[in-house]
Amino acid sequence: MAGFNTVSGGPSSAGPGLGDAGLLAQYGLTRFHAGGWMPATAINVQETFPTGRYDRLGNRPSDGFGSGAYTTTLSFYSQTYLWLPNGRILRMRFNVSQAFSSSVNVEDASVYGTQVGFRGAARPGSSLLINPAWEYSLTRSWVLACDLFYRHGGNTRVTGTNAYEPLAPGIQADSGTSDTFGLAPAIEYNWKSSLGVILGARVSAAGRNTAATITPVMAINYVH
Repeated sequence: MAGFNTVSGGPSSAGPGLGDAGLLAQYGLTRFHAGGWMPATAINVQETFPTGRYDRLGNRPSDGFGSGAYTTTLSFYSQTYLWLPNGRILRMRFNVSQAFSSSVNVEDASVYGTQVGFRGAARPGSSLLINPAWEYSLTRSWVLACDLFYRHGGNTRVTGTNAYEPLAPGIQADSGTSDTFGLAPAIEYNWKSSLGVILGARVSAAGRNTAATITPVMAINYVH
């Protein structure tokens, strides 16, 4: 994953940066059969590795694209299909994921809000994601899609000291828990069964410890 952060009232990223990398394993539990009631289901295990920058960011905290943590995500995925009276297909998905992260050694300015001189650690909280979604086939090439999502973030605790003020009291900060609700409408165009592009936006309402956001999204899908 790569990204670029633009910050209102502060310095943006010095340039595009790489984020954390991940590996995913999936095991199918059941298969969907036309006319049957059983959806296709699978369990996923994803491991995220801390390959992106997250600390020693100097005066550009926006250069932080990673978390510094090893994160294990356990997921349950399900999907089914309905043939509507007009002959078109409605695809429905329901996914649930729970993520757990390791503690992280942190130095200086970081994505955890620490400043230059900080020496310590961060313990990211676990997170829960619930994601129902629908896709409606307008034609063989055009698809309308909409995801709903709820995300709960556990408390992240940061503890340490200031290397430049050794006699100062220790530093401890808690992010608090967070809750986010939102939706992601999109439109997809497929040139052929193996290649397509999707354009949309992720819209989040303001929630506990979260701000309202609108994030444009674009992805290219290739299936081999």
